[in-house]
Amino acid sequence: MSDSKSVSTERMIAAPAEAIFAVLADPKQHCVIDGSGTVKHPRSGPDRLALGARFGMAMHHWVPYPVTNEVVEFEEGRRIAWRHMAHDVWRYELEPREGATLVRETFDWSRGRGRRVIEMMGIPKQNLASMEKTLERLAANVETTPATS
Repeated sequence: MSDSKSVSTERMIAAPAEAIFAVLADPKQHCVIDGSGTVKHPRSGPDRLALGARFGMAMHHWVPYPVTNEVVEFEEGRRIAWRHMAHDVWRYELEPREGATLVRETFDWSRGRGRRVIEMMGIPKQNLASMEKTLERLAANVETTPATS
């Protein structure tokens, strides 16, 4: 799904929302689930994110660079979002379902400082593909395979 200033993708994950949220709220796990290959490791910040928390990440896209994010939305077990200095927002929304959780990831540049550059460089399309991989990696990280008899 997309509109002019955000792209989203979603995936049903066979795990409780609390287990998924625990991964999203732990900056040390972001490099494990990142589907873009750009998130390398945490540089600073708390072990667990909360509203207003700031955390730094070591990134690499052609060249290494640091980024500092601030958590701008937080509802325990349901929603977490952060933005970086350009004010683009990465958001995860979790909807518990019977035996699973619908996870939606959104990249929102509607209030970003580089909207035209983002669009001219085709970043929304690239981010959408990376977000699909992220949700795949997130699922692999939290889903448990039922025991076979």
